[in-house]
Amino acid sequence: MKRLESVNDFVIKFANVNGTGSASANNMFAKALFRMGLPVSPKNIFPSNIQGLPTWYEVRVSEKGYLGRRGGVDIALSVNPQSMAQDIQEVEEGGYFIYDNTKPLDLRLVRNDVNIIGIPLTRICNDEYSDPRQRQLFKNVIYVGALAALLDMDFKVLTDLVKDQFKGKEKLILPNIHALELGHQYAKANLDCPIGIRVKTSDKVGDKILLDGNTALGLGAIYGGATVAAWYPITPSTSVVDAYEKYVRRVRIDPGTGEKNYAIVQAEDELSAIGMVIGASWNGARAFTATSGPGVSLMSEFLGLAYFAEIPTVLFDVQRAGPSTGMPTRTQQSDILSAAYASHGDTKQVLLFPSTPKECFDFGAQSFDLAERLQTPIILMTDLDLGMNDNMSEPLEWDDARQYDRGKVMTAEQLEEGIEFGRYLDVDGDAICYRTYPGTHPKRGAFFTRGTSRDEYAVYTEKGEEYEKNMLRLMRKWDTIKEYVPQPEVVEASEKTDVAVLYYGTSEESSRESLDHLAGEGIHLNAMRVRAFPFNDDVKAFIEDHEQVFVIEQNRDAQLRTLLMAEFEFGPDKLKSVLCFDGTPISARNISKQIKQHLSGGAIEPLHRTKIASQAGESA
Repeated sequence: MKRLESVNDFVIKFANVNGTGSASANNMFAKALFRMGLPVSPKNIFPSNIQGLPTWYEVRVSEKGYLGRRGGVDIALSVNPQSMAQDIQEVEEGGYFIYDNTKPLDLRLVRNDVNIIGIPLTRICNDEYSDPRQRQLFKNVIYVGALAALLDMDFKVLTDLVKDQFKGKEKLILPNIHALELGHQYAKANLDCPIGIRVKTSDKVGDKILLDGNTALGLGAIYGGATVAAWYPITPSTSVVDAYEKYVRRVRIDPGTGEKNYAIVQAEDELSAIGMVIGASWNGARAFTATSGPGVSLMSEFLGLAYFAEIPTVLFDVQRAGPSTGMPTRTQQSDILSAAYASHGDTKQVLLFPSTPKECFDFGAQSFDLAERLQTPIILMTDLDLGMNDNMSEPLEWDDARQYDRGKVMTAEQLEEGIEFGRYLDVDGDAICYRTYPGTHPKRGAFFTRGTSRDEYAVYTEKGEEYEKNMLRLMRKWDTIKEYVPQPEVVEASEKTDVAVLYYGTSEESSRESLDHLAGEGIHLNAMRVRAFPFNDDVKAFIEDHEQVFVIEQNRDAQLRTLLMAEFEFGPDKLKSVLCFDGTPISARNISKQIKQHLSGGAIEPLHRTKIASQAGESA
């Protein structure tokens, strides 16, 4: 039988039951490979219930440094009878299906083109442990030990990792190492080790780190000067504030008095949370909230207030699959339109699109400068894949000499000198007005913040000409904003081409891999990564310079493509959609498949949604 053979290049997928502690063991496996110097990309695909449903954990290993989903599975390790039929079907021809053979495999599931390997995990646990919980937990560790033998891993890396992981809980170290040894010894004695897929120590990691985006956002908020976090728990953004709280306790408690120099408020709902952020920001604090799609929906009216009253506001949106409750533990990029035009009336919100934990940190900190400089809400758009999964990233860096940009704030001295103050008065032509902090001066510089129409001096009015003047100024400010937000990045093909791709956020890694593979087939495409909305003129010029541009995104309705068409008035034939919206991260194979279908003449009706959607399915 054919055997897949590779060194340091494969996809392994663990199939478990939710609530059995498998994620910790699977994560240990991924981190061990990372310590061996191998670029890894783990994806935890879990259900929204607490316990009992199938869960999967996919690890991409690529010495070439590809960190997105490739598509396909080379090794499936299945210990969940509920999903076993699905799990074995996903394995590539010549791949490996590893299962718990304490009970025989259903003959109806057997594939003759797949290498089937049985390990009696349940029997080993029953013989070794009497406690039911230990049997459940250590079964996961045992199969990690067996994998170490099958893949020819450095076993010492695993044992050292256990020692580090349970530092301070020494009584757990020896039992976990013993469980690893049980699996390792069984595989060595009873199985053909190693299999065709192997790993060996490499040096492709360098100084990179493994970090989840939500932790990076929490740290970014701290370094960005945030002292107020108001939030309402929602998957997958809850751990943003958890991380903020964990680290802010280390740096924002006065060592002399023990006084906390920060405030974290769990509000009764998302409306209250964003209201608290707006109030704190209006008073001069740097404040933020974190939520997901349903929260953005509820916050929309307040976001309109912050836009119209021009109050600095920072919101981290960790996107998930909608609409409504949707699939709360699955990833998507499906809040783009609702966030860009959040609130009723003529409203446009600034969006940032990070693609790595480092950018989550950098953009997270920068959000507060942008919010105060531009006096408007800043919505940072990440997603569950980036937010909750460990991602390989450049180290986080901070310049201690960096000064916060508080924007145009008129001081008491300036007011005392008699400088004219009008809260909505554009004095220097960039459409950004001066503001004051409450209590700046006993007699001057006060204004009343309202959501109703007002004149340049914040005086209530319903005169059409005053309203129109204000709305036109906000439009001019939108052009100013383009100069401040992160600029797009361009990657040129090795050969001249009039076809290109455009992607953003977590679609980057799979897109870049797809471009490499397509180039190997003689299909060359230029690429642009959009990092912010509003789009600047470089985005428009890039699209105009190409005959066709494929817009790669993870939602059903081609939301970024829609936004590009609305902002630049491009026709539908110019922009082609490459979509994935099944709740899993888009794969390189899927992208390549859809692009080749377009180029071969498929999907010639780009506005026909069903035709677009029919090609968004995962490529085998």
